[in-house]
This record gives sequence, C-alpha cells and structure tokens, in this order.
Amino acid sequence: MELVTSRLEILNEEDKQTLDVARISIDENSKAKRKLYIESYGCQMNFADSEIVASILRENGFATTSKMEEAELILLNTCAIRDNAEQKVRNRLQHLHHEKIKRKANGKPPVKIGILGCMAERLKTKLLDEEKMVDMVVGPDAYRDLPNLLNEIEDGHKAVNVFLSREETYADITPIRLDSNGITAFISIMRGCDNMCSFCVVPYTRGRERSRDPFSIVKEATDLFNQGYREVTLLGQNVDSYKYQTAPPAPDGGAEISESGVKFTKDELEKAPTLGAGGAVNFAQLLEMVAQIHPDLRVRFSTSHPKDITDEVLFTIKKYENICNYIHLPAQSGSSRILELMNRTYTREWYIEKIDRIRAILGEDCAISQDMIAGFCTETEEDHLQTLSLMEYVKYDYGYMFAYSERPNTPAAKKLTDDISEEVKNRRLAEIIALQRNLSHERNLTAIGKVSKVLVEGFSKRSEEFLSGRNDQNKVVIFPRKNSKGTAFSKGDYVDVLITECTSATLKGEALN
Repeated sequence: MELVTSRLEILNEEDKQTLDVARISIDENSKAKRKLYIESYGCQMNFADSEIVASILRENGFATTSKMEEAELILLNTCAIRDNAEQKVRNRLQHLHHEKIKRKANGKPPVKIGILGCMAERLKTKLLDEEKMVDMVVGPDAYRDLPNLLNEIEDGHKAVNVFLSREETYADITPIRLDSNGITAFISIMRGCDNMCSFCVVPYTRGRERSRDPFSIVKEATDLFNQGYREVTLLGQNVDSYKYQTAPPAPDGGAEISESGVKFTKDELEKAPTLGAGGAVNFAQLLEMVAQIHPDLRVRFSTSHPKDITDEVLFTIKKYENICNYIHLPAQSGSSRILELMNRTYTREWYIEKIDRIRAILGEDCAISQDMIAGFCTETEEDHLQTLSLMEYVKYDYGYMFAYSERPNTPAAKKLTDDISEEVKNRRLAEIIALQRNLSHERNLTAIGKVSKVLVEGFSKRSEEFLSGRNDQNKVVIFPRKNSKGTAFSKGDYVDVLITECTSATLKGEALN
C-alpha cells in the first residue's frame, strides 16, 4: 500500500491530513429524516469510499450530519495499515459504545454503530463477538449490501459482510462529496492491489486488483467539472497498473450498458479519441481521456508504483498542461537488500534510473514525493544511511515517513523478525524527517522569483485576507486576496502568483493577473 497521508508527513500547516485524525461527514442539505454520521480514517481511498457509502445510504433515506449526537447510525471507516491507526479506532469505539449506553439510559433514540473498511476486513467478527462494541462489520467490497445489513441490525441481530470481490468497483455509484471545498475531488479508478509487498496488509483487506470502466471515470470527471469542480485526483493503490478491456459501442447509436452498469450513447463513447472499439485502456490512455475533458480541469493521480510507471505516462503528462507536474513515487527504502526483503521488485539502482528518466522527460521542476519506512526488519545503520543518501540524490519535494509497524498475517510478520528496537526506529525516523524538511525547503527556495499558476481552493486558515491554493507541483501557495491593482480573487480561480518567500512546507507570493 502506498500511503497517501502520514502522522509525520512534511506538509504545509494549512493542510495537514493524517492517518490518525478523522474526517467527519458534512451536514447534508436534505429532507431525509434519518441521520448518518461517518468518521473516516486513513488514506484518500477511505475518504472516497465514505462518499460511496453516503450515496448508497441516501437511497435508504439517510442524510449525513456532522453532529454525532443527532445520528441514528454512526459509521467508522477504518485503516489497518499501522497499529497506531487501529488503536485510535479502538479507543474511539469504546467511547461510542459508552455514549450508546448513556443514550439508552437517558431515554434518547437508540443509535447503531458500524465499522467499515480495512480494519473491519482484518478483524472481521472479532469486534462483534468478542469485544461486542459494534452492531455491524462491513468490508470495503460489501457496501452495496449496507441496506440489507441495516435491516438485520434493526431487527435486533448483529450483521457482517466482509466478502472480498474480484469485480466490485462501484463504478455506477455517484459519490456524495462529504468533505469538499467544491473545487477538488477524488475519483477512484481501481481497487485492491496485486503487488504483495511483504510489509503491507492491503491485498488482504482490499482484495486483488481490478480496474474500473474508463467511460464511467470520464463521465464522473465531466459531471464534476460541470458542477464547478476544477481539479480531480485519480486514485488507486497502484494507478500505473490500471488496465481495462473495453466493449465496442452499440452499432445502432443506441444506448450501451458498460460492464459497470453505466449507460452511454455511441456519441458519448466516441468522445474518447484515444480508444479503438474493443481496445484495452492503460493508465496513460485514461489520463489523456480525463485531460481532454477541458483544459481548465486539472488532473492529478496517486499512487504510482516505481515498477509500473512508464514513459508513455510521463510523455502524457508532458503533453497536457492540465496534467499536474507531480509524481508520488514511494521508495520505502534506499537499500537494495531491504527492498528485496520488502518484495518491492526493484533495486536502488533501478529506482534511481526511473528518477533520472522522470527528470529527463518532465524536467527538474517536476515535483516528486516519497514514502519511507524506518526500521524495517534487519535494517542496519548502513541500510539506513543508504535511505538518507537516496533522499539526497532525488531531492524529494516532500514525503510521508513512518517507523515500521508489523501487521499481523503479512509475509513480513510470518517470515521475518521485527528486530529493530522502537528507540532505534524512532531515531532513524527523526533523521529521515529532518533531512526531508531540509530538502523540502531547498526545493521550495528554487521557486522564489518564479510564477506559479495556482488554483484557489479557499481562504487561508489564518486570515480571510489571504487565499490558499495549490500549484502544478502540488505545493500550497498563500497570497493576498487582492492584487496590487485591487482585483479580488475567489475560490475556483486560476491565478498567476509570483513566489516571493517560502518555508519548508508553504510558498507565499503576490497575485499578478
């Protein structure tokens, strides 16, 4: 699993998202009488899944709320990637269980509690039968079954569905944007993972890899653009391995139902010029299809596995100005010996060649971020120093860094010994973080004096006299709401900003246009 967010990531202070801090559902403007409260933990895939869950339950008469006390159904969408994340959810469940008992004792309307996602898949019925903290356990591929499971728990039974599917992509479900600024949105393009990295639990909690119908992806992105969104991020555990075999369009020009159940006309299908009838769609082609929706729709993607990102993808990024010049390329370690134990399927030297290729095609301005794990099994000081030297070579713009956390039933847990002390892990992690902070500042200094095209996402959190947005390299830029001529900018605008100063996490400047 390539992690998208981290407790110890080097990010700007305006936009910290973590594996251990929940996002909560919004107050949805709806006449529905039943209230649903969702807390989402973990990576961006989990947040995208919560939006699918909200959409499914809307059909069952629920509207989301940010007020837990008014909800009759509370769902926690969980992460199993680290022990800290699981313990956070366990503590939260204990609190919710006590609140449930208190609500009943005070004669208030009853509440049901469900756990969703990767932790639900990993622990299955343990949370129901042994710890008795929840009414319902639902794995990532079973969200369509939520209405049936709700009927079971409303009849006084416990309910569980943790079946992993080889086909489910939820392609025909329009997500409800739960935590949206109305400008940026996530689109899930695939589910599961086939990489089987030895440290990672994702193949066991999210199942095997399968790709979503490309036409449904284009349709979702088009709808978002028409609603005023100006940036989409294509999500997958390994987006570069995306591959879908398309079906030919209906010959009579009538409606065709794709494999995902989404209906399209022949004219709609022909708007995807990169495809031939019945052809296979790879990630570079999908990226182009989305980029062609409109020049004002920015396109990002996450996450890339180094072994799968191709020159075709890189040249597609170069071809389209609205595909952002930024790649998240997890390394996990700078030591070939450790990479082999991790089953990453590449060496240090191979990874460096890939970095060199990115720089050669996309230029030095292409932002590259990393994932690094400190203290993996048997890691020596020499292995650790190789990680630091790799970081120095690449000069990452920012990164997501963790001390190794052994996860039950992974290959590493079964075959390797977690033999690095917590003290050593934390010391090595601190050194990685300190180096990344310096590298981030060094990279940001190169932006001073240059002009960045910034998509405004909203006000700065510190003052409504300043706006906050991201540039092509996915870096947050802060600038005054009005330029020197008195022109005021607002959310959704593209603004040319002259960068005048920076920290290790944020760029600051003055609006030009």
